[in-house]
Amino acid sequence: MESLVSTDWLAAELGAADLCILDATWFLPAMGRNARAEFEAGHIAGAAWLDIDAVSDPDSSLPHMLPPPHLMASRMQALGVKDGARIVVYDNSPLHTSARVWWMLRSFGARRVALLDGGLAKWVAEGRPLVRGAPAPARGHFTPMPKGEGVAAKEEVLALLGSATEIVDARSAARFSGEEAEPRPGLASGHIPGARNLPQGQLFNPDNSWKRGDALRAEFERAGIDLARPMVTTCGSGVTAAVLLFGAHLLGKDDVRLYDGSWSEWGADPALPKATGPA
Repeated sequence: MESLVSTDWLAAELGAADLCILDATWFLPAMGRNARAEFEAGHIAGAAWLDIDAVSDPDSSLPHMLPPPHLMASRMQALGVKDGARIVVYDNSPLHTSARVWWMLRSFGARRVALLDGGLAKWVAEGRPLVRGAPAPARGHFTPMPKGEGVAAKEEVLALLGSATEIVDARSAARFSGEEAEPRPGLASGHIPGARNLPQGQLFNPDNSWKRGDALRAEFERAGIDLARPMVTTCGSGVTAAVLLFGAHLLGKDDVRLYDGSWSEWGADPALPKATGPA
């Protein structure tokens, strides 16, 4: 199964017994939108809504950190995710939050998982049907097999400063430089020293589909990123960092880890070095 599937492909596969569709729409509180309400107002037939905040570590003070395996299993089972299923994830968020769920599922051993190219926006723009309500999916059986190598901890990122590893930040240029305050209280402004900045929205075409091939590669190169080097992606809280990780994956680059704590952790720690200004 390809990691990115088209709206045509999904339309043809709707109703297949081994297909599981997840709506992973999520918004920052300041956006003033309700992801669950929007899902109930209209979603792709057969989809279940995944709450990123609920599928997270309840014992962490940081937002939506990877959950422990038993919680990941129970949440996925409640959403109807089955071992061996073909899982398609989409969203309707400017943050492209489905990439986070793709990464989470892969981190727990799922391999037949894809993103819907263009997400709900492209599906709707093409005049494809939506259904209303809050469906109760049949319970699935998901066996988590954690793959810890895709996650970077704070101490590991600190040890990488000044090394050949590229640290790439998905936040806006204004947040990265420190010109714009962070949306979460208590965080310093700026970025991890030595990091590059590639705002996640730059990886998409006007119709919300992913850039591919040379166009996608050019965005990384324009940000000064050497794709031949190992990479760690970061952002505000580990969500849009997954967008950059998925973009690298589309280019065949999989030696990429995600700093799950991201700036929510780094920016709150006065002992850690911070930089401001452009990369």
